[in-house]
Order: sequence, then C-alpha cells, then structure tokens
Amino acid sequence: MATNIEYFMYARKSSESEDRQEQSIEDQVNRLKERANSLGISVKEILTEAKSAKQPGRPVFNDMLNRIKKGEAQGILCWQINRLSRNPVDSGALSWMLQQGVLKAIQTMEREYLPEDNVLLFSVESGMANQFIIELRKNTKRGMHGKADRGWFPSKAPAGYINERLEHTIQPDPERFDLIRKMWDLMLTGNYTPVNIAEIASKEWGYRSLKSKRSGGVEMAPSVIYKMFKNIFYTGMFEWGKKIYKGNHKPMITLEEYDRVQAIFGRTGKPRGQTHEFAFTGLIRCGLCGAMYTGTEKTKTIKKTGDLKTYTYYHCSGHKKGVPCPKRNPINLIDLEQQIELLLEEYTILPEFQTWAIEALNRNNDKEIEERTKIYEMQHKTVVESQTELDNLTKMRYRDLIDDDTFVKERDALKEKIARLQAKLRETEGRASKWLDLTEQVFSFACFARKEFVMGNLQRKREIFSALGQNFYIKNGKVFITANEWFQPIKEAYPEFRAEFERLGLREYSSVEARNVAFQQLILEWGGYPVMLRN
Repeated sequence: MATNIEYFMYARKSSESEDRQEQSIEDQVNRLKERANSLGISVKEILTEAKSAKQPGRPVFNDMLNRIKKGEAQGILCWQINRLSRNPVDSGALSWMLQQGVLKAIQTMEREYLPEDNVLLFSVESGMANQFIIELRKNTKRGMHGKADRGWFPSKAPAGYINERLEHTIQPDPERFDLIRKMWDLMLTGNYTPVNIAEIASKEWGYRSLKSKRSGGVEMAPSVIYKMFKNIFYTGMFEWGKKIYKGNHKPMITLEEYDRVQAIFGRTGKPRGQTHEFAFTGLIRCGLCGAMYTGTEKTKTIKKTGDLKTYTYYHCSGHKKGVPCPKRNPINLIDLEQQIELLLEEYTILPEFQTWAIEALNRNNDKEIEERTKIYEMQHKTVVESQTELDNLTKMRYRDLIDDDTFVKERDALKEKIARLQAKLRETEGRASKWLDLTEQVFSFACFARKEFVMGNLQRKREIFSALGQNFYIKNGKVFITANEWFQPIKEAYPEFRAEFERLGLREYSSVEARNVAFQQLILEWGGYPVMLRN
C-alpha cells in the first residue's frame, strides 16, 4: 500500500438508471471514512459529485485531476472504479497519470491500484465499466423500442397521466386528468393563450404538478403548457424515435381537436405522421390516363365555426409514363363507397333465396351426378379404346406392317386424341361438385357482400371490392367495373326471379314442404333460373 501520500476522497452518484441501485453519496463517504481509518490513509479533502460518468466533462472530477497534477494530493480514494469513470477518455487520463507516477495510488473498497504493479489491471477493469455502459445503452434502447411497439410510451408520462410501476403501463392521473382536459377546452375556444391558461390553472383551480422525490408539486409554467399543446400523446398516439405509434393509453382529446389547436398556434405543417389507411389504393385506375388512383387525407377549417374537418378522397396519381393526365379526377371517399354499394346492390340476393336455392341445387345436383356418371362412363370407354388403338399401332410397327412415317403420323394423332379425351374426363369427373361449390360461394357473396362492405373495416371493404371483379376505373367521377363472369347471371336474371318470388309470397309459407313445392313450381315456370345456375 502506498504510504506517506495524501488522498482526495471522491464520491459520485448519478440519478440515471445504471446507478440507481448503487450506494448514495452519504453512504459512500461514511464507508470510505471507515476504510481510510482502517488503512491509515490521510484524506486531504472530500469531493462529491452528482453526475453521470458515461460522458467526459465532469467539473469536480476534472478539477480533482488538475489539482493532483499540481501536487495537492497523490492518491484517490473511491468506492469502486466505476465511480471514477465509465468512459474511455477519463479512464485513459487516469491510466496515463498512474503510468507517469503523477497519480501514485487509487484505493477502492476492494483493492489498490499502483503504478508499478497493476496499471494494466486498472485499464482492463475501467474498460469493462465502459463496455458495461455501451451494452446497457444498447439493451435500454432495444427495450424502449420494444415497449413502443407494444403501444406504451417508454418514458415519463406527460401531465394528466401517471406511470404505473407494477404493470409498466400509463394510466390517467385521477387528480389531474380532468384538469388537463379543461386546459385543452380553454385553448380550443381560441380565446385563451398558454399564459392565460397557466394563470387560471394555478390561481383558480389550484393545479400543482405531480410530486416525486426530486421534483413536482409546482405550478405549471406557460412554456410547459405550450409544449403540452404540441404533444400528440393526448390523442392516444405518441412519438418515439421520430416515429408515430398508436398507444394503448386512454386518449384525452381527438385528432380533430389536436389539429385545431395546432391551427390556432399557426402551425401549418402536420405534426403527425400519416395514420389513415386507404382501402382502395392500388385497385382503381384513372379512366383517362390509366394511372393508379391514390388516397389523400386533407384537413380544412370551417370558416363559420372555426372547426377542423378531415376529408378523405381519391385522385389520379398521374404516375404513368408517357401518358399525361388532363385532370386528376378526384372523388370523395363517401361518394366512392356509395357507388360501390350501388354496384354490390346489383349482385345482391335475398337470404331466403340463397337458402332455398341451395336446397334446390342439392336436389338437382343428385340428378346432375347421375347424368354425369353416364357421360363419364362413355368418355372413359372412348379413352380405353383409343389407348388400345395406340397399342395395336405400336405392334404393327414392330412387325414392319407400316413404315416409320405412317407410324409417327398416326401415333401423334392418337396421343393428341387421348390427351383431349382425358382432359374432358377430368372435367366431367369434378364438374358437378365444383359447379355446386362455386354456386354456393357466389350466392353467399351475393347475399352478404353489401352488408359486410357497409359494416366492415378497411381491409374487409378492400377484400369485397376486389372479389367483385376486375378492371376497376373512374371516369368523370363515376366508378366502372368488369364483374367476374359468375356474377353476371345474378345481375341479368335475378331481378325477374325476385319479382316472381315476391308475387308468389314465398315468405308466407309456414310449412317447409309447402314452400318447397311452391319454389319448385317457380323454377318450372321461370326458364331463366336453371340457366342462371348452370352458367
């Protein structure tokens, strides 16, 4: 142990996360005094600092090193090496001073570091402290982004909310949530400034910030209120790492209210990322230039009320090379969806019709299977006969009864015939069941598609619209579509069938048997029905 030298006692405590479980400065000093007495160390001065060691630039630490260079002391007494440094700049300075003998000893609670024997050990251990900080920073950042992805703001909750420590969530502050909402209400009137609101909240409402161990319990300054009115957190979203997330916390205001406040402040730019999803982008083309339509969301101020209203519309993107679009042909989302509803209405059938038609289809399908079985047997017989012809042709060639040219010509013709017959055979084999499955699917779509489109989310609207057909385009504000062929019979034949359905009053039949008889009679009377089903 180094003797006959004086030491600076250095105690440091940071409020940052990596130091929260460490000894307090007071505890460090008391324990270091006991250590100094037990080792007979002369302490020239006790130096304390409340600052993180992750970055260089600590004023007390730097002043201590300068004083050691001047000869005021020759050693440092501290709790652990990581109390002195957790960055390579400060660690390097200490290591260099040890090597040069300017610093004659560093004493911790566990060991002593001297110039002549373990400078290397000091370098290794200080490097480990620095690496610990690097890994901690990575893990902390990774954990925060993971929490944001799960919908929770990974930092201190803003005014009106509290951090729930056990579940690691953010909940409304029962004492302040409603008061903060009242501040937003005052701002939304357009008659108050943050200064006015701060005065009212502090003097009239008695508002004080949430108190913690180190801060809080004070009036809200106008600058704090101004920042609060710019914070998108209150809408149920939050910004983290230059990205907007949808939060799980309870919203205090709507996006429209938020936008209105930004307009009051004269903020022309949108403070939030695009959050609206556009169901029909990439499905519809411009009827004039052929470019795809894209969705856009705009917010406008209503002059009479000052309210902000958000509009969604679709327009030609104009992104088709060599074909300039004469106009963008915008169409409002409401108008677009109404037109799609009308298109779906053309292919909509009654639920009763779906149920009863499928019953009839199953009965007719039994007959269809019988007919198809006979056809299948005949086709299969023809395939067998053709295969026998091919075998005989091959035998004739082996016996030199025909020449090569004749053999190749007749063989190829027979192979083509067999392939064609086998294709028809496979078609016949599954035609009845496939026809029935397709018809059931079409009827189910026709029965429920319109209702599900009206009630469904954006993804469901897109799915239904896509299933209806192809070649969607807009021209002069009108939506056009080429419906899938299996929907055409419904559009063409069903209106007449429904009129007859209503005339006969099939809903009034209480007996299933009586209903079926009447329904079968309708089938016989209306020749278009079987055609519709089989197409």
